[in-house]
Amino acid sequence: MRDWLSAIIIALAALVVPRRAFALVHVVQPGETLAALAEKYYGRLQHERILVAANHLDLQGGIRLMPGMRLDIPTTGFYVVKKGDSWAALARQFLGNAERSDVLSMSNDSSPWMTPEPGARIIIPYNLSLVVSNDETVVSIAQKYLGDRNKAWMLTRYNDLKKGTLERGLVLIIPLTDIALSEEGKRLATDFKAMEADAASIEQRHEQKRIAGEIPALIADIRAGRYVDAVARANRFIATKALTQPQQAIVYRQLLEAYVALDAQGLAAAACGDWKTADSNANLDPGLLSPKLLTACKQSTK
Repeated sequence: MRDWLSAIIIALAALVVPRRAFALVHVVQPGETLAALAEKYYGRLQHERILVAANHLDLQGGIRLMPGMRLDIPTTGFYVVKKGDSWAALARQFLGNAERSDVLSMSNDSSPWMTPEPGARIIIPYNLSLVVSNDETVVSIAQKYLGDRNKAWMLTRYNDLKKGTLERGLVLIIPLTDIALSEEGKRLATDFKAMEADAASIEQRHEQKRIAGEIPALIADIRAGRYVDAVARANRFIATKALTQPQQAIVYRQLLEAYVALDAQGLAAAACGDWKTADSNANLDPGLLSPKLLTACKQSTK
C-alpha cells in the first residue's frame, strides 16, 4: 500500500497540469465539512466530489479535514483571444496538449478547425487530476464528474487512452467547465480582484454571444432602409464594450452605410475609420462601395 501511494504522489508531483493563473484557496475552520464548503462555494452539494478529487482527499482510504488545512477550490479560467491565436495553440498553452483543442473549442461553442475571434473572452476548463480507484471506469467517471456518461469518449481522447479499461492508480485529467462559483462563493474567495475580473469576463462573454445573434438583425435593418433603427442598434452594441474585433468590423461597416444614408458625414467618416481600425483588410474597392461611402472614408483621419 505504501509503495502504491508513494508512486501516486510522485506521479502527481511530476504531472504538468496547467490551471488558471491564480488558485482559490480556503483555509479549513473548525467544524467545517466538504459538503458545507461545496454548498458555500458552488451552491451545489454534489460538487463535494470535485473538492475531494482536487485535493486528493480520497488517497489512502480518505484524509480527514483538519482546521488549518489549505484546500484548492477549482474554478474555470478566462482568456481574451489575440490575433493569430488558434485553438490548438491555446490548448497547448492552457491545457497542456494541442490535441485537446476539440474540448477547448467545444467548451466555447466553436470547433477546432475554426479560428477563435480576436477579442473574444473564452472559458479555460479546469484540469482536474483524478487518481483512479479499483472500481472506476471511463463511463462512470464521465457520469460522476461531467454529468454525462456519453462524454466518456471525450475523456478517452483528452487523456490519449489506448484502451477502455483503467488501471488503479492511473492519473486521469478531467476538463471541468461547470464549476461556476455561487454569489457567496465569490464573496468568500480570497482573491477578490481576480474574482471581480472573472465576473466581468463572464458578463462580456454573454454579451458577445448575444450580439452575435443580433448582428443579422442589424444587417437586415440596413438592407431594409431602417437606418435610424440600425444606428440605435449598432450603438447599443458598441456601448457594451464587449465586441470582439470581427464584430467591431461588422458593426462599424454597417454604421458607415447608415450614417451616409442619413447624411451624417462626420459620423460616417468616424465609422469608416473605426471599421478600418478593426479590419486591416477593409475593402475600399470602388466596385463594392458607393461614391458616397468612399468619400466618407477619404475624410476619415484613421
